[in-house]
Amino acid sequence: MGSKKTKKPAGNTIAVNRRARHDYFIETRFEAGLALEGWEVKSLRAGNAQLTEAYVHLKNGEAWLVGAHFAPLKTVSTHITANPTRDRKLLLHRHEIDRLAGAVERKGYTLVPLDLHWHKGRAKLEIGLCLLYTSDAADDFAVV
Repeated sequence: MGSKKTKKPAGNTIAVNRRARHDYFIETRFEAGLALEGWEVKSLRAGNAQLTEAYVHLKNGEAWLVGAHFAPLKTVSTHITANPTRDRKLLLHRHEIDRLAGAVERKGYTLVPLDLHWHKGRAKLEIGLCLLYTSDAADDFAVV
């Protein structure tokens, strides 16, 4: 009879934050690595990730992914306590972090996760340096 199909994302894409593309004007994109635990990698391979409520926070010269949900598999080892919404460290070069910190602190930009994907067997997060759409900004971008 019919076998149960697992939900797998197409290609190298794991998760996409469509809401961010709708709510923000994306000015610049960065690609960052993720510091993950073993069960999180297995969960990503199964396509169990959500970025809808996630954001990027800069703290003590480091970038952190906050609010992303990686649902643990049912086969996670019993000696590990899986926390699906823990803060995950982003791996960026120092000059990239300095550039992002300057834009966020001085110019009022927001850092938003856009896309989670595989690149050469490693999980990568695409971050957008964004401005929030307002009614005035929407008028500026409107085609007349």
